[in-house]
Amino acid sequence: MSTPRFLNLPPGVVPQKLETPEGTFAALEALPVSGVAERWPALMVPGLTGSKEDFIAVLQTLAQSGRRVLAVDLRGQYETPGPDDPEAYTCAALGADIDLLAQVVADGEPLHLVGHSFGGLVTREAVIDGRTKFASFTLMSSGPAAIVGRRAHASRRIMDEVPRLGLEQVWDDAFEPEALSAGVPDEILAFLRRRLLSNSPTGLSRMAEQVVSMHDRTDELRQVEVPTLVLYGEHDDGWPAQTQAEMAATLGAEIVVVPGAAHSPAVEAPETTAAALVRFWNRAESRHLDTRSVSV
Repeated sequence: MSTPRFLNLPPGVVPQKLETPEGTFAALEALPVSGVAERWPALMVPGLTGSKEDFIAVLQTLAQSGRRVLAVDLRGQYETPGPDDPEAYTCAALGADIDLLAQVVADGEPLHLVGHSFGGLVTREAVIDGRTKFASFTLMSSGPAAIVGRRAHASRRIMDEVPRLGLEQVWDDAFEPEALSAGVPDEILAFLRRRLLSNSPTGLSRMAEQVVSMHDRTDELRQVEVPTLVLYGEHDDGWPAQTQAEMAATLGAEIVVVPGAAHSPAVEAPETTAAALVRFWNRAESRHLDTRSVSV
């Protein structure tokens, strides 16, 4: 579970509601504190038990590069409502939501897309389906197929226990002890509890099933002409570092290994992560402009 280290919104970051034909999505919007948003916008998508708040620590820095940057809650996550239909929470269905959000956020401009962990599997669907032409794509601590190791075990526990016991019991039995053992401050602990209990139980259990059963779509992603970055912490305990590095090689993607970070580099090393994203986005925009000038 990604655990923000603070919840106070930095200057230039405000809550928003994004209206789409399929419903309203909760978001955090960041705009430059000084200057204007003259570069292409970005959309950031959280992982399975996360939320838009997982990106709080990087939003201001990213926006100061001259961009509008939005982090969202997926359908059924925290402050975005969702239905009781399990099929609304497949990677394909959630990926279709990303296409709709991209249309709203970009308003005809190219858009940089970032998916963290399970959010990487979701956003990958949107890139592959071809409905939206993205400016760039970043897989942040996300792998080619099903997650493994202790995080896979935790996801299977969610699949099994949330439908039987309910979210509050799962919080008491699993999430709260883990947070307490990590020394999470009371304010953040209260937020984590509120966030988990606000999830759609159907959505959370279905998404957990997806993250432990997703098949490898690396070859399909490789066919899409979009600048791609694979970014992960050197101590990632989700997908093994070697697995993510091999995926990057297959994709011909740029790769950034964030020193000192584990599975949530936007929380654990925000300045390094933000700097890497800004560099990558700027290069992607420069390549696009160079290509366009040549074609003209």
